[in-house]
Amino acid sequence: MAIRKPRAIVCVAAALLTGGLCDGATASRLSGSVIGYVSDGAGVPQMGATVMIFNRYDRLLFKTVSNEKGGFGFDFLSPDTYSIRVSLASFVPALKSNILVQPGMRNFLTVNLASIFSSIELVYSAPAGPVMSDDWKWVLRSSASTRPVLRILPKSSKESPDSVAQAPSGYSNTRGVIRVSAGDQGSGSTASPGLGTAFALATSVFGDNQVQLTGNVGYSSYTGAPAAGFRTRFSRGDSPGLLNPDVQLTMRQVFVPMRAGFGLFAGHGDGNAPALRTMAASFEDKVRVMDDLLLEYGATLETIQYLDRLSFVSPYMRLTYDLGDKGQIEIGYSSGEPPAEFLIPGSGPEADLQRDLAAVSMFPRLSLRGGRVHMQRSNNLEVGYHYKAGSRTFSTGAFHESISNAALMMTSEAGGLPATSDVLPDAFSNSSIFNIGSLYSTGFTVSITQEIAEFFDITLAYGDGGVLRTEGRQWLGGSPDELRSMIRSNQQQWVTTKVTGTIPKTGTRFAGSYLWTDYRSLTPGHRYITQGAYPETGLNIFIRQPIPSVPGVPGRLEATADLRNMMAQGYLPISSGAGQRLLLIHSPRSVRGGFSFIF
Repeated sequence: MAIRKPRAIVCVAAALLTGGLCDGATASRLSGSVIGYVSDGAGVPQMGATVMIFNRYDRLLFKTVSNEKGGFGFDFLSPDTYSIRVSLASFVPALKSNILVQPGMRNFLTVNLASIFSSIELVYSAPAGPVMSDDWKWVLRSSASTRPVLRILPKSSKESPDSVAQAPSGYSNTRGVIRVSAGDQGSGSTASPGLGTAFALATSVFGDNQVQLTGNVGYSSYTGAPAAGFRTRFSRGDSPGLLNPDVQLTMRQVFVPMRAGFGLFAGHGDGNAPALRTMAASFEDKVRVMDDLLLEYGATLETIQYLDRLSFVSPYMRLTYDLGDKGQIEIGYSSGEPPAEFLIPGSGPEADLQRDLAAVSMFPRLSLRGGRVHMQRSNNLEVGYHYKAGSRTFSTGAFHESISNAALMMTSEAGGLPATSDVLPDAFSNSSIFNIGSLYSTGFTVSITQEIAEFFDITLAYGDGGVLRTEGRQWLGGSPDELRSMIRSNQQQWVTTKVTGTIPKTGTRFAGSYLWTDYRSLTPGHRYITQGAYPETGLNIFIRQPIPSVPGVPGRLEATADLRNMMAQGYLPISSGAGQRLLLIHSPRSVRGGFSFIF
């Protein structure tokens, strides 16, 4: 302590005198910083301007004020995208979004406040180590006569070598993920193929424009049916006063196998049934309605071709009102399947890649009713509240959901299913899909998350929601309508515990959860778009293990294991008149693992 204390005093004194950032060598390599300069329209430095920095979810992280030179700075920022908001009395506030902070890099901003149009400009990024003082830039900008000189370079003659050197490159900041995975799909789900290779590649094009390509190619290890999905995403850089939506186009295809007893496919010969093809065009955007009010919205137009043609438009939105120290209120609505951006947590460029990887592999839930193909669709309305007090986070939420053409997996313990026209073979397992009709569910959740020793989080949640029961009745007649009439919806309470964390020495990241409830009924488990905790049926474990990289090879390797409902709980048994025992399943037991190369 006697050695570190004088060094700390010197660092603080240097920061106060020079306005610079004093950070250790290790912290500099693992984090980035944002510094800037505030002036008015004439270039005069503005002291006392309030500068706030927000994370990608528009949550306030830090707040500071500009010094007598108009300077400000935020140090030790984790690699991610951030937003800066600058306000000062008598001026219109300025906002800059999508500021990419990278390890060991320092971003320089110039903030021009005006009574009508204020702006923030990203000047350049440089290594966060010792750099030449930038006072000469602030001196030039403080003089109205010299400020135009700084704007000549981007528009100078083509013969100027400097202008050519500073022209933005076509592609930059390229990143990607390649994943090879396999899973036990014997009684699995309609989520993804049993064996597959997935990739996601993103790059910046001519500035802040982002282009991302994602794909997943594989086949079912049980049926041998091939499957493929591709998604292209484009987002424009931040442009003040203009809309900046993410535009996505997703295409999927899979062949559904024919099975004995399914007369629906009798006219298709000895091969596979017609391919299931889907195409979805979607957009998403966010706008700050007021200083404390953020609106995230989007819509998806999806067309499905499988024995028939289906088309749907699915809008969604989430409104977040920031109460400052009193927490946040969220109101959400989704039609169809909720977007992956609302369901999969995380921030940063890598999280965006992981969300697209998950989204491209999810095929729509189709079923048969009356010999016609139907798609499961839901309408969900939610309200949530979050409050953080020190190392604890308190959350509560309520929802009302209506589901049409709800599709559940149907399997038989003895093999084979009753002859009925309303059973559709599953493309990725030996199970089938049954349409149980319409469902309505209302529920709530209350959760507490406790941070422990910086590396671990424990969440305890309690809630109430809809479940499905048959009350011990038998399916005697074999009619699909009779089976649908047997299934009744009831309310049921549940308690879940979730532990997430990172093991410091090995870097292993893990998440484990278990849901306590009455498993004599089927528990669908509502997927909240305003809550971080939701009821996952049974015991679930997820592990990400970094693998030592090969010298000279960029990027890193990871091994993953995803274990879902390991105890096979929440299955709804049904006894037929012929003595056959069937199971209706919403969350099947599944084991999946793989390797990822991230660069």
